Amino acid sequence: MWLYQPRKIGAPLGDLVSDSNGMLDLPPGFSYQVLQRVGDQMTDGFNVPSAPDAMACFAGENDSWVVMRNHEIHEGIPVDPTLGFADNRGGGVTRLVVDRESGVLRASNFVLTGTSRNCAGGPSPYGWLSCEEVGEPGHGYVFLCDASASTLQAPHKLPALGRFPHEAAAFDEATGITYLTEDTSDSAIYRHLPDHRTKPFVGGELQALKVSSKDRFRLSEGPKVGDAFNVEWVSVADPQALKASTRDQAHNLGAAFLSRGEGAWLSEGHVYICSTDGGPNRRGQLYRLDILSDGLDRLTLVAQAESEDSFANPDNITVSPWGDVFLAEDGAAPNGVRVLKPDGSLHHFARNALNGGKSEIAGICFSPDGKWLFLNLQWEGLTFAITGPFTV
Repeated sequence: MWLYQPRKIGAPLGDLVSDSNGMLDLPPGFSYQVLQRVGDQMTDGFNVPSAPDAMACFAGENDSWVVMRNHEIHEGIPVDPTLGFADNRGGGVTRLVVDRESGVLRASNFVLTGTSRNCAGGPSPYGWLSCEEVGEPGHGYVFLCDASASTLQAPHKLPALGRFPHEAAAFDEATGITYLTEDTSDSAIYRHLPDHRTKPFVGGELQALKVSSKDRFRLSEGPKVGDAFNVEWVSVADPQALKASTRDQAHNLGAAFLSRGEGAWLSEGHVYICSTDGGPNRRGQLYRLDILSDGLDRLTLVAQAESEDSFANPDNITVSPWGDVFLAEDGAAPNGVRVLKPDGSLHHFARNALNGGKSEIAGICFSPDGKWLFLNLQWEGLTFAITGPFTV
């Protein structure tokens, strides 16, 4: 497996081309279309809510892709109180149905409402895992959302995955294990180990990652690119955090610290995990957790921002069908998307050109065939579909 080493930014994707519409700069040969804007009316009659965040793409019927989209809203009113998880929260999940060939939006609708700060999550064969990024009483859960639901659904809470400020979820179909990140400065890295592989989100144990022979190791301070650590997993006795936070329980058992664990994505037996403000310049790190058959998992620091021409504060991440890691930035303007290729080279892929590029880019995910990349400009409430010569 590759390790990141600084290389010239630009080739082979090419320098970014300034967008005449002033929205999104892309490499030569790439184009975008705006699928939806905040306030647009959806097929179900509701309006598109603000703050679009993480997304994932699923196969739909009749040559369509289904994009499940979080909305990182805290206080508010559910669009239908009879189906809202809470009556004073405005977060949730919407669904977009997109034509596979043209990328044109066919339909859209609410799936989940009344939740809080739905930030990231992750795909699974059972549906979209949408995570609340809060730890307040009654919230901080993961919800399972049906990607085929064309109408608003009752919330399907997954308490077995713990109650804490969830960020992302990376599900491993081979084992039924869900790997989970937490967006706090003193976060832990978690996994949910189910009792049965075919019933992945019930029962089982919530566990936290511990670096072997190193109690309370600080992953975001000191490690260098290429450093690798054998890891073990310690069990969190109170996953509902009734008496103490899950991270305090975990650290008391020697679990490692990760500063602002955000994006997580599973690809071919590896879970890629971002520390958004880790590293020597607090500009971010990318770890790779290798899931090994003998149960002795291994964590490696594969990328770290050590200069201003590197990536800046990666948040949502995804791995392309051909193995490139795409990182969406949530740092100083202009935010963009960077690509780490298997040969270790780093490239610009996109730059937010709207309003000085201050908004974070969120929700990056590919269609399963690799033709379309979807992303959001969060502050402006825009959802894009991008296509072009990704693998050339």
